[in-house]
Amino acid sequence: MRKARFFAVLLIPALLPACSSDTPNQDTGLIVGGIAGGIIGNQVGKGTGNVLATVAGAVVGGIVGSEIGRSM
Repeated sequence: MRKARFFAVLLIPALLPACSSDTPNQDTGLIVGGIAGGIIGNQVGKGTGNVLATVAGAVVGGIVGSEIGRSM
């Protein structure tokens, strides 16, 4: 089960660039932000909320990373 969570954290940011524009910095920011957010969310959540915190962290991190990359 632990491996499934890890792969979910890596899979979500990898799929999100399909929703973004053609800006390479925005794509890079999306991936890096999603991975970082997933890792931070995994550390914050406990018990059954750990998966939800990991997914939420990956989504929020991807959005923030994408916006930072777009502004560069």
